[in-house]
Amino acid sequence: MSPLSDAEREMAQFLVTVLNLESVAPDDIPPEAPLFSHEAAGLGLDSIDALEIALGVQQKYGVELRADDENNKQIFGSLRALSAYVQSRRPA
Repeated sequence: MSPLSDAEREMAQFLVTVLNLESVAPDDIPPEAPLFSHEAAGLGLDSIDALEIALGVQQKYGVELRADDENNKQIFGSLRALSAYVQSRRPA
């Protein structure tokens, strides 16, 4: 497993905070693990979590995540994918 970049670590901390994941440390979130999988490696998030993430991302990073975006499966695919998407669309 590759280590988290600074942006990924920041996004991991954001997820832990916005979703109140008290039993998860940011550095324990594997960057490539699926966010919405119920497998042991994934966080097992659900659609309510996705809404909370989208709202939090818009508030904190100024990036809108739309429910009707056809790329949501990829955007929310992993911590690394979400972080890369947000970083690529953050206002300057």
